[in-house]
Amino acid sequence: MIDFSWALVGPITGKSLADYGAEVIKIEGRTRIDQQRTSGFFKDRILPSSVNCGSNFNMINTSKLSVALNLAKPRGIEVARKFVRWADVVIENFAGGIIDKMGLGYEELKKIKPDIIMLSSCMMGQTGPHAWLGGIGTQLAALGGINHITGWPDREPQAVGPYTDFVAPHFNVFAILAALDYRRRTGKGQYIDMSQYENSIHLVAPLILDYQVNRRMANRMGNSLATACPHGVYRCFGNERWCAIAVFTQEEWGRFCRVLDRGFWTSDSRFGTLEGRKENEDELNTLVNEWTIHHSPEDVMVMMQTAGIAAGVVETAEDLLEHDLQLRHRGFFVRLRHPEVGEYRSPRHSFILSKSSCEMKRAPLLGEHNEYALKRVLDLSDEEIAELIIEGVVE
Repeated sequence: MIDFSWALVGPITGKSLADYGAEVIKIEGRTRIDQQRTSGFFKDRILPSSVNCGSNFNMINTSKLSVALNLAKPRGIEVARKFVRWADVVIENFAGGIIDKMGLGYEELKKIKPDIIMLSSCMMGQTGPHAWLGGIGTQLAALGGINHITGWPDREPQAVGPYTDFVAPHFNVFAILAALDYRRRTGKGQYIDMSQYENSIHLVAPLILDYQVNRRMANRMGNSLATACPHGVYRCFGNERWCAIAVFTQEEWGRFCRVLDRGFWTSDSRFGTLEGRKENEDELNTLVNEWTIHHSPEDVMVMMQTAGIAAGVVETAEDLLEHDLQLRHRGFFVRLRHPEVGEYRSPRHSFILSKSSCEMKRAPLLGEHNEYALKRVLDLSDEEIAELIIEGVVE
Protein backbone atom coordinates (compact mmCIF):
# COMPACT_ATOMS: atom_id res chain seq x y z
CA MET A 1 0.00 0.00 0.00
CA ILE A 2 1.08 3.57 -0.74
CA ASP A 3 -0.09 6.05 1.89
CA PHE A 4 -0.10 9.68 0.76
CA SER A 5 -2.34 10.70 3.66
CA TRP A 6 -1.64 12.84 6.66
CA ALA A 7 -3.29 14.06 9.89
CA LEU A 8 -5.59 11.37 11.34
CA VAL A 9 -8.13 9.62 9.09
CA GLY A 10 -5.78 8.38 6.38
CA PRO A 11 -2.92 7.40 8.70
CA ILE A 12 -5.25 5.46 11.02
CA THR A 13 -6.67 3.65 7.98
CA GLY A 14 -3.19 2.61 6.87
CA LYS A 15 -2.18 1.67 10.41
CA SER A 16 -5.07 -0.80 10.67
CA LEU A 17 -3.69 -2.74 7.71
CA ALA A 18 0.01 -2.27 8.50
CA ASP A 19 -0.31 -3.63 12.03
CA TYR A 20 -1.80 -6.81 10.59
CA GLY A 21 0.95 -7.42 8.09
CA ALA A 22 0.39 -5.19 5.05
CA GLU A 23 3.52 -3.43 3.79
CA VAL A 24 2.54 0.22 3.90
CA ILE A 25 4.87 2.90 2.55
CA LYS A 26 4.03 6.35 3.85
CA ILE A 27 5.12 9.09 1.46
CA GLU A 28 5.67 12.56 2.83
CA GLY A 29 8.44 15.14 2.60
CA ARG A 30 10.53 17.41 4.76
CA THR A 31 9.10 20.42 2.94
CA ARG A 32 5.56 19.25 3.77
CA ILE A 33 5.61 16.86 6.67
CA ASP A 34 2.62 15.19 8.25
CA GLN A 35 1.24 17.76 10.71
CA GLN A 36 0.95 15.06 13.38
CA ARG A 37 4.73 14.84 13.59
CA THR A 38 4.74 18.15 15.44
CA SER A 39 1.52 17.85 17.44
CA GLY A 40 0.31 16.12 20.57
CA PHE A 41 2.36 15.62 23.71
CA PHE A 42 6.12 15.40 23.93
CA LYS A 43 8.41 13.71 26.41
CA ASP A 44 9.03 15.93 29.44
CA ARG A 45 6.64 18.42 27.78
CA ILE A 46 9.55 19.86 25.80
CA LEU A 47 9.00 20.66 22.12
CA PRO A 48 11.87 18.86 20.37
CA SER A 49 13.73 20.10 17.33
CA SER A 50 13.23 16.71 15.64
CA VAL A 51 10.11 15.88 13.61
CA ASN A 52 10.16 12.30 14.88
CA CYS A 53 8.88 12.85 18.42
CA GLY A 54 5.22 13.79 17.99
CA SER A 55 3.13 11.50 20.19
CA ASN A 56 0.15 11.60 17.83
CA PHE A 57 2.24 10.55 14.84
CA ASN A 58 4.00 7.77 16.70
CA MET A 59 0.67 6.36 17.87
CA ILE A 60 -1.21 6.36 14.55
CA ASN A 61 1.55 5.46 12.10
CA THR A 62 2.85 2.26 13.64
CA SER A 63 4.25 -0.54 11.46
CA LYS A 64 4.70 1.67 8.38
CA LEU A 65 7.73 2.44 6.24
CA SER A 66 8.62 6.08 5.53
CA VAL A 67 9.87 7.53 2.26
CA ALA A 68 10.59 11.26 2.11
CA LEU A 69 9.75 12.62 -1.35
CA ASN A 70 9.29 16.21 -2.45
CA LEU A 71 6.03 15.95 -4.38
CA ALA A 72 6.27 19.60 -5.39
CA LYS A 73 8.92 18.54 -7.90
CA PRO A 74 7.94 16.78 -11.15
CA ARG A 75 10.48 14.03 -10.52
CA GLY A 76 8.96 13.51 -7.09
CA ILE A 77 5.63 12.75 -8.78
CA GLU A 78 7.47 10.51 -11.23
CA VAL A 79 8.99 8.47 -8.39
CA ALA A 80 5.62 8.30 -6.63
CA ARG A 81 4.08 6.87 -9.81
CA LYS A 82 6.71 4.13 -9.81
CA PHE A 83 5.63 3.15 -6.32
CA VAL A 84 2.06 2.85 -7.60
CA ARG A 85 3.15 0.09 -10.01
CA TRP A 86 4.22 -1.90 -6.96
CA ALA A 87 1.17 -1.19 -4.80
CA ASP A 88 -2.19 -2.92 -4.49
CA VAL A 89 -3.83 0.03 -2.75
CA VAL A 90 -3.28 3.80 -2.67
CA ILE A 91 -4.86 6.05 -0.03
CA GLU A 92 -5.02 9.82 0.36
CA ASN A 93 -7.06 12.34 2.34
CA PHE A 94 -6.26 15.74 0.85
CA ALA A 95 -9.07 18.19 0.11
CA GLY A 96 -11.24 17.24 -2.84
CA GLY A 97 -9.48 17.55 -6.21
CA ILE A 98 -5.97 18.13 -4.82
CA ILE A 99 -4.65 14.68 -5.63
CA ASP A 100 -5.86 15.10 -9.24
CA LYS A 101 -4.01 18.41 -9.55
CA MET A 102 -0.86 16.67 -8.35
CA GLY A 103 -1.15 14.20 -11.22
CA LEU A 104 -1.83 11.29 -8.87
CA GLY A 105 -5.60 10.96 -9.26
CA TYR A 106 -7.30 7.66 -9.95
CA GLU A 107 -7.67 8.20 -13.71
CA GLU A 108 -3.91 8.68 -13.98
CA LEU A 109 -3.01 5.86 -11.62
CA LYS A 110 -5.11 3.25 -13.37
CA LYS A 111 -3.16 4.01 -16.55
CA ILE A 112 -0.08 2.90 -14.62
CA LYS A 113 -1.77 -0.06 -12.95
CA PRO A 114 -5.27 -0.88 -14.27
CA ASP A 115 -6.31 -2.97 -11.26
CA ILE A 116 -5.19 -0.42 -8.64
CA ILE A 117 -7.52 0.23 -5.71
CA MET A 118 -7.56 3.86 -4.58
CA LEU A 119 -9.23 5.39 -1.55
CA SER A 120 -9.84 9.12 -1.20
CA SER A 121 -11.13 10.02 2.26
CA CYS A 122 -11.55 13.78 2.34
CA MET A 123 -13.98 16.02 4.21
CA MET A 124 -16.85 16.15 1.73
CA GLY A 125 -16.04 13.63 -0.97
CA GLN A 126 -14.80 14.44 -4.47
CA THR A 127 -18.01 15.96 -5.89
CA GLY A 128 -20.48 18.63 -4.91
CA PRO A 129 -20.32 22.38 -4.14
CA HIS A 130 -18.20 21.90 -1.00
CA ALA A 131 -15.90 19.13 -2.21
CA TRP A 132 -12.94 21.48 -2.48
CA LEU A 133 -13.07 22.55 1.17
CA GLY A 134 -10.27 21.39 3.43
CA GLY A 135 -10.61 20.94 7.16
CA ILE A 136 -10.45 18.61 10.12
CA GLY A 137 -12.74 16.32 12.07
CA THR A 138 -13.60 19.04 14.59
CA GLN A 139 -15.56 20.83 11.86
CA LEU A 140 -17.25 17.61 10.77
CA ALA A 141 -18.44 16.89 14.31
CA ALA A 142 -20.24 20.22 14.13
CA LEU A 143 -21.55 19.74 10.59
CA GLY A 144 -22.72 16.19 11.38
CA GLY A 145 -24.88 17.35 14.29
CA ILE A 146 -22.76 15.75 17.01
CA ASN A 147 -21.90 19.00 18.76
CA HIS A 148 -25.55 20.03 18.82
CA ILE A 149 -26.50 17.13 21.10
CA THR A 150 -23.40 17.39 23.32
CA GLY A 151 -23.54 19.39 26.54
CA TRP A 152 -26.16 20.76 28.89
CA PRO A 153 -29.60 21.91 27.68
CA ASP A 154 -29.18 25.45 29.07
CA ARG A 155 -25.72 25.97 27.58
CA GLU A 156 -24.14 26.26 24.16
CA PRO A 157 -23.16 23.13 22.16
CA GLN A 158 -19.88 21.57 23.20
CA ALA A 159 -17.03 20.81 20.80
CA VAL A 160 -16.07 17.14 20.97
CA GLY A 161 -12.84 17.44 18.99
CA PRO A 162 -12.02 15.53 15.78
CA TYR A 163 -14.46 12.76 16.69
CA THR A 164 -15.11 11.68 13.11
CA ASP A 165 -11.39 11.12 12.51
CA PHE A 166 -11.64 8.04 14.69
CA VAL A 167 -14.85 6.77 13.08
CA ALA A 168 -14.15 7.19 9.36
CA PRO A 169 -11.13 4.79 9.31
CA HIS A 170 -13.46 1.87 10.10
CA PHE A 171 -15.52 2.66 7.01
CA ASN A 172 -12.32 3.05 5.01
CA VAL A 173 -10.82 -0.29 6.03
CA PHE A 174 -14.03 -2.19 5.32
CA ALA A 175 -14.29 -0.53 1.89
CA ILE A 176 -10.67 -1.40 1.04
CA LEU A 177 -11.15 -5.03 2.09
CA ALA A 178 -14.34 -5.24 0.02
CA ALA A 179 -12.49 -3.79 -2.99
CA LEU A 180 -9.67 -6.31 -2.57
CA ASP A 181 -12.20 -9.13 -2.49
CA TYR A 182 -13.89 -7.70 -5.58
CA ARG A 183 -10.57 -7.57 -7.41
CA ARG A 184 -9.79 -11.14 -6.39
CA ARG A 185 -13.07 -12.26 -7.96
CA THR A 186 -13.11 -10.02 -11.03
CA GLY A 187 -9.56 -8.80 -11.64
CA LYS A 188 -10.81 -5.20 -11.57
CA GLY A 189 -9.66 -2.31 -9.40
CA GLN A 190 -11.87 0.36 -7.82
CA TYR A 191 -11.93 3.99 -6.81
CA ILE A 192 -13.46 4.61 -3.37
CA ASP A 193 -14.71 8.16 -2.90
CA MET A 194 -15.28 8.30 0.85
CA SER A 195 -16.90 11.35 2.43
CA GLN A 196 -16.02 11.78 6.10
CA TYR A 197 -19.01 14.11 6.42
CA GLU A 198 -21.38 11.37 5.30
CA ASN A 199 -19.63 8.89 7.63
CA SER A 200 -20.41 11.14 10.57
CA ILE A 201 -24.13 11.30 9.85
CA HIS A 202 -24.45 7.57 10.48
CA LEU A 203 -23.64 8.33 14.12
CA VAL A 204 -26.85 10.32 14.54
CA ALA A 205 -29.08 8.21 12.26
CA PRO A 206 -31.64 7.38 15.02
CA LEU A 207 -32.06 11.08 15.76
CA ILE A 208 -32.59 11.85 12.08
CA LEU A 209 -35.18 9.07 11.88
CA ASP A 210 -36.93 10.42 14.99
CA TYR A 211 -37.15 13.84 13.38
CA GLN A 212 -38.36 12.42 10.08
CA VAL A 213 -41.10 10.35 11.68
CA ASN A 214 -42.06 12.42 14.75
CA ARG A 215 -40.72 15.87 13.90
CA ARG A 216 -38.92 15.72 17.25
CA MET A 217 -35.69 17.70 17.38
CA ALA A 218 -32.92 16.14 19.47
CA ASN A 219 -31.20 18.55 21.81
CA ARG A 220 -28.59 18.57 24.54
CA MET A 221 -29.48 16.48 27.58
CA GLY A 222 -26.33 16.58 29.70
CA ASN A 223 -25.92 13.15 31.25
CA SER A 224 -29.66 12.46 31.22
CA LEU A 225 -31.46 9.85 29.10
CA ALA A 226 -35.19 9.67 28.48
CA THR A 227 -35.39 5.91 29.05
CA ALA A 228 -33.23 5.61 32.20
CA CYS A 229 -33.09 7.16 35.66
CA PRO A 230 -30.80 7.42 37.54
CA HIS A 231 -28.54 7.94 34.55
CA GLY A 232 -25.45 10.00 35.15
CA VAL A 233 -21.89 10.36 36.36
CA TYR A 234 -21.62 10.53 40.14
CA ARG A 235 -18.85 11.91 42.32
CA CYS A 236 -17.08 9.29 44.42
CA PHE A 237 -14.55 9.27 47.24
CA GLY A 238 -11.21 10.78 46.26
CA ASN A 239 -9.95 13.65 44.16
CA GLU A 240 -11.89 13.90 40.87
CA ARG A 241 -13.12 10.32 41.09
CA TRP A 242 -16.39 9.45 39.38
CA CYS A 243 -18.58 6.50 38.41
CA ALA A 244 -21.23 6.28 35.69
CA ILE A 245 -24.49 4.53 36.64
CA ALA A 246 -27.51 3.72 34.45
CA VAL A 247 -30.81 2.25 35.71
CA PHE A 248 -33.21 1.31 32.90
CA THR A 249 -35.96 -1.02 34.16
CA GLN A 250 -38.17 -1.15 37.21
CA GLU A 251 -36.49 -4.38 38.25
CA GLU A 252 -33.09 -2.68 38.05
CA TRP A 253 -34.44 0.17 40.18
CA GLY A 254 -35.36 -2.32 42.88
CA ARG A 255 -31.88 -3.87 42.85
CA PHE A 256 -30.32 -0.39 42.83
CA CYS A 257 -32.27 0.53 45.96
CA ARG A 258 -31.14 -2.62 47.72
CA VAL A 259 -27.50 -1.82 46.97
CA LEU A 260 -27.86 1.67 48.43
CA ASP A 261 -29.94 0.47 51.40
CA ARG A 262 -31.31 3.98 51.79
CA GLY A 263 -34.84 3.08 52.87
CA PHE A 264 -35.81 6.60 53.87
CA TRP A 265 -35.79 7.81 50.25
CA THR A 266 -35.53 4.76 48.00
CA SER A 267 -39.07 3.89 49.08
CA ASP A 268 -40.30 7.44 48.36
CA SER A 269 -43.36 7.24 46.09
CA ARG A 270 -42.00 10.09 43.95
CA PHE A 271 -39.29 7.71 42.74
CA GLY A 272 -41.51 4.66 42.37
CA THR A 273 -41.81 4.86 38.56
CA LEU A 274 -39.55 5.97 35.73
CA GLU A 275 -41.88 8.91 35.07
CA GLY A 276 -41.67 9.97 38.70
CA ARG A 277 -37.91 9.64 38.79
CA LYS A 278 -37.57 11.72 35.63
CA GLU A 279 -39.81 14.43 37.11
CA ASN A 280 -37.62 14.57 40.22
CA GLU A 281 -34.32 13.75 38.54
CA ASP A 282 -32.25 16.60 39.97
CA GLU A 283 -33.19 15.73 43.55
CA LEU A 284 -32.63 12.03 42.89
CA ASN A 285 -29.16 12.69 41.49
CA THR A 286 -28.29 14.70 44.60
CA LEU A 287 -29.36 11.80 46.83
CA VAL A 288 -27.37 9.28 44.77
CA ASN A 289 -24.30 11.53 45.02
CA GLU A 290 -24.69 11.63 48.81
CA TRP A 291 -24.17 7.84 48.76
CA THR A 292 -21.46 7.52 46.09
CA ILE A 293 -19.24 10.19 47.69
CA HIS A 294 -18.48 7.74 50.51
CA HIS A 295 -17.25 4.97 48.20
CA SER A 296 -14.44 4.62 45.69
CA PRO A 297 -15.58 4.48 42.05
CA GLU A 298 -14.23 0.93 41.80
CA ASP A 299 -16.37 -0.17 44.75
CA VAL A 300 -19.45 1.55 43.31
CA MET A 301 -18.90 -0.17 39.98
CA VAL A 302 -18.45 -3.63 41.51
CA MET A 303 -21.50 -3.28 43.76
CA MET A 304 -23.67 -2.11 40.89
CA GLN A 305 -22.43 -4.66 38.37
CA THR A 306 -22.84 -7.46 40.91
CA ALA A 307 -26.47 -6.40 41.21
CA GLY A 308 -26.87 -6.41 37.42
CA ILE A 309 -26.84 -2.64 36.99
CA ALA A 310 -24.77 -0.92 34.31
CA ALA A 311 -21.90 1.02 35.90
CA GLY A 312 -18.34 1.95 35.06
CA VAL A 313 -15.47 3.90 36.56
CA VAL A 314 -14.69 7.17 34.78
CA GLU A 315 -11.07 6.28 34.16
CA THR A 316 -8.13 8.64 33.88
CA ALA A 317 -5.15 8.14 31.59
CA GLU A 318 -3.30 6.64 34.56
CA ASP A 319 -6.15 4.20 35.17
CA LEU A 320 -6.15 3.08 31.54
CA LEU A 321 -2.40 2.57 31.37
CA GLU A 322 -1.64 1.23 34.83
CA HIS A 323 -4.72 -0.16 36.56
CA ASP A 324 -7.28 -1.49 34.08
CA LEU A 325 -7.15 -5.28 34.42
CA GLN A 326 -9.24 -5.92 31.29
CA LEU A 327 -6.96 -3.88 29.02
CA ARG A 328 -3.90 -5.48 30.60
CA HIS A 329 -5.27 -8.98 30.08
CA ARG A 330 -5.90 -8.34 26.37
CA GLY A 331 -2.53 -6.63 25.85
CA PHE A 332 -4.18 -3.46 24.59
CA PHE A 333 -1.20 -1.17 25.17
CA VAL A 334 1.89 -2.37 23.32
CA ARG A 335 5.36 -1.29 24.48
CA LEU A 336 7.45 0.00 21.59
CA ARG A 337 11.06 1.23 21.52
CA HIS A 338 11.73 4.43 19.54
CA PRO A 339 15.29 5.64 18.81
CA GLU A 340 14.48 9.26 19.71
CA VAL A 341 11.51 9.02 22.06
CA GLY A 342 12.57 5.93 23.97
CA GLU A 343 9.95 3.46 25.13
CA TYR A 344 6.34 4.38 24.56
CA ARG A 345 3.04 2.53 24.71
CA SER A 346 0.71 2.52 21.74
CA PRO A 347 -2.89 1.22 21.76
CA ARG A 348 -3.54 -1.96 19.83
CA HIS A 349 -6.69 -2.29 17.74
CA SER A 350 -9.96 -3.03 19.50
CA PHE A 351 -10.34 -6.29 17.57
CA ILE A 352 -8.35 -9.52 17.68
CA LEU A 353 -8.30 -11.77 14.62
CA SER A 354 -8.20 -15.53 15.05
CA LYS A 355 -5.97 -16.23 12.03
CA SER A 356 -3.83 -13.09 11.80
CA SER A 357 -1.81 -11.64 14.65
CA CYS A 358 -1.22 -7.95 15.29
CA GLU A 359 2.54 -7.44 15.26
CA MET A 360 2.82 -3.74 15.87
CA LYS A 361 6.13 -2.00 15.19
CA ARG A 362 7.12 1.52 16.13
CA ALA A 363 6.30 4.43 13.86
CA PRO A 364 9.03 5.32 11.34
CA LEU A 365 11.46 8.21 11.39
CA LEU A 366 10.98 10.61 8.50
CA GLY A 367 12.64 9.09 5.43
CA GLU A 368 13.95 6.15 7.44
CA HIS A 369 13.25 3.66 4.66
CA ASN A 370 14.33 5.72 1.66
CA GLU A 371 17.16 3.37 0.72
CA TYR A 372 15.16 0.18 1.24
CA ALA A 373 12.16 1.38 -0.76
CA LEU A 374 14.10 2.94 -3.60
CA LYS A 375 16.47 -0.01 -3.99
CA ARG A 376 14.35 -3.03 -3.08
CA VAL A 377 10.91 -1.87 -4.21
CA LEU A 378 11.78 0.32 -7.21
CA ASP A 379 15.11 -1.35 -8.06
CA LEU A 380 16.89 1.99 -8.53
CA SER A 381 20.68 2.07 -8.71
CA ASP A 382 22.90 3.94 -6.26
CA GLU A 383 23.64 6.47 -9.01
CA GLU A 384 19.94 7.10 -9.64
CA ILE A 385 19.25 7.53 -5.94
CA ALA A 386 22.19 9.91 -5.51
CA GLU A 387 20.87 12.01 -8.41
CA LEU A 388 17.42 12.21 -6.78
CA ILE A 389 18.99 13.32 -3.50
CA ILE A 390 21.09 16.00 -5.21
CA GLU A 391 18.00 17.32 -7.01
CA GLY A 392 16.09 17.52 -3.72
CA VAL A 393 13.54 14.92 -4.84
CA VAL A 394 14.46 12.44 -2.12
CA GLU A 395 14.69 14.35 1.15
